[in-house]
Amino acid sequence: MQRSAERIATISAHLNPSTSPHQMEGLSAANCRAKGGSPGFKVAILGAAGGIGQPLAMLMKMNPLVSVLHLYDVANTPGVTADISHMDTGAVVRGFLGPQQLEDALTGMDLVVIPAGVPRKPGMTRDDLFYINAGIVKTLCEGIAKCCPKAIVNIISNPVNSTVPIAAEVFKMAGTFDPRRLLGVTMLDVVRANTFVAEVLGLDPREVDVPVVGGHAGVTILPLLSQIKPPCSFTPAETEYLTSRIQNGGTEVVEAKAGAGSATLSMAYAAVKFADACLHGLRGDAAIIQCAFVFSQVTELPFFASKVRLGRSGVEEIFPLGPLNEYERTGLEKAKKELATSIQKGVGFVKK
Repeated sequence: MQRSAERIATISAHLNPSTSPHQMEGLSAANCRAKGGSPGFKVAILGAAGGIGQPLAMLMKMNPLVSVLHLYDVANTPGVTADISHMDTGAVVRGFLGPQQLEDALTGMDLVVIPAGVPRKPGMTRDDLFYINAGIVKTLCEGIAKCCPKAIVNIISNPVNSTVPIAAEVFKMAGTFDPRRLLGVTMLDVVRANTFVAEVLGLDPREVDVPVVGGHAGVTILPLLSQIKPPCSFTPAETEYLTSRIQNGGTEVVEAKAGAGSATLSMAYAAVKFADACLHGLRGDAAIIQCAFVFSQVTELPFFASKVRLGRSGVEEIFPLGPLNEYERTGLEKAKKELATSIQKGVGFVKK
């Protein structure tokens, strides 16, 4: 009878770690584990009940490197948690609802992924999202600084060109800023670039690697088509077409959904691909190289997206841009001009 009660308490603690009526002495969210649960990393998703958060949570539950998955949002997390917890994979899933449970959601995490915020709607730019999402990111990062200051933080919330500087300023004010551990997720730009280029070349997208540098909005997204693998040359018309489509990929989806949402599914896929790279880096795997928007000295700007090598400390090496052609050099100057404004906007939001 006692063992049965313990099992009931264990299950309750997984789904309701802060409110379970069956909590027993010595059994808490911190030490509760499923029998046979996989060894691995503890990951939190902040904004887990949203359009990106739900598919992102599902895909992270499938990752064998994840042992504990915390799902946080201000609404609807109990249902999402119950749903995803039924998947027969190794990660233990726990849900957290509302600001009062944010600290519990973050304590002890190795990786925190933040898709929280409102999505884009037709006619809305990423910059239009700023005043709503900036406050959300600021609050969440204050929680991270307090509860898991050593975690790797992946920022998805748009506009990334501003929300990453916001996160950096929050961490600086808390005395926890480590530039190696803060990464803006620009992987969707790379995913789109690989897909669109593969379509033109008639290749499998998984065989294509297009570096995308700069930022994560409009002209700040700069695909370096001169550096693609496998090596290939493009006509000026092809270069213009591909660059424009990659830069406007988000708008393409927003318009196609006609008010019903933004690029949630492809973003979730890209976010999980990047999070998986971070986890492999944390594990100590060699040569984990991806593009990300990070604190950087590649240009005169404090933040810039370029190829980085991921490791146990997060970003362990930032690669230079390499040789650019004339089209890319012109694009770089346009990108930097707009990026400078977006970065300053984020810094100013925290300092005001």
